[in-house]
Amino acid sequence: MLICTRQGESRLRREGDMKQSGRIWRRASLIAVGIFCLADVAVGQGAAASRPAASTSSNSSTSIGRDTSPLNPENSLELIKPADKSEQVAFDKFKSVSPENSKKKIELGEAFLQKYPASRYRASVYSDLTSAYLQTNQVPKMLDAGEKALALNPKNVQVLAMLGQTIPRVITANTPDPEAEMAKAEQYSKRAIETMPTIPKPDNMSEAQFAQAKNQTLAIAHSGLGLADFHRGDFAGAIAELEQSVKLDPRADPVNYYVLGVANVNASHLNEAVAAFIKCAEFPGSLQQTCKDNMDKAKVLGATQSAAPK
Repeated sequence: MLICTRQGESRLRREGDMKQSGRIWRRASLIAVGIFCLADVAVGQGAAASRPAASTSSNSSTSIGRDTSPLNPENSLELIKPADKSEQVAFDKFKSVSPENSKKKIELGEAFLQKYPASRYRASVYSDLTSAYLQTNQVPKMLDAGEKALALNPKNVQVLAMLGQTIPRVITANTPDPEAEMAKAEQYSKRAIETMPTIPKPDNMSEAQFAQAKNQTLAIAHSGLGLADFHRGDFAGAIAELEQSVKLDPRADPVNYYVLGVANVNASHLNEAVAAFIKCAEFPGSLQQTCKDNMDKAKVLGATQSAAPK
């Protein structure tokens, strides 16, 4: 039968999110790579003059939305204490690894932080490790790295969006204080959405590329808000946020379509539920057959029940 009650949420996570987590979370951590890798060279310009020549390459240390004021302790230290050669070489080597090579990224990132625990580059390393841990389904490590990245750079939009989406997906009946976790996820997602308009376009990115990258990141943030609403049984709120997410990035994530379909069934918007399950079924993977089955069941319900007004 269709999952049409709040009691179905844990089943939704097991059947939907968790079976798909490797591919879906990998996708979520990669879709905004363009903006956040290329944007490194467009921010922190106030400290750029103090960096050694090697750091002016595409492997720059800064991350998007960084506090570049002179009162920022990291910037003050950068002005008087440039990285030593071995640290710079290690950081450049870490940054040169493709985000898709998560195993190597983790290996080099962990080694870098162990050897240079006070490095001025640690915000960038923690940010990249957040994505790498997400790709490899190491959620506790991902959440820890994300928190450390945000402690150093509260405006890291990539990390805010990823944490905002991931936390609702891993909450279970055994999670201590799930409401507090949900509130944290909502805060992260909202901060990502609020901060995004302030992000400058990198010089080496076209307007179209920049707009796409921003939309992809916003899609993750709106997905996080929708999942939080779904957990609470606020199906109208979940529908609004998830519709915004799939509008911003239609090919990002089948889980968004799946939850959107379930939320629409709960709200008795059966035609919309069918449409969401059809979209979900277009993605290969373990959710595909479930979405096809739910699509057929929603059609049957739609033929026998009156739709609720939107």
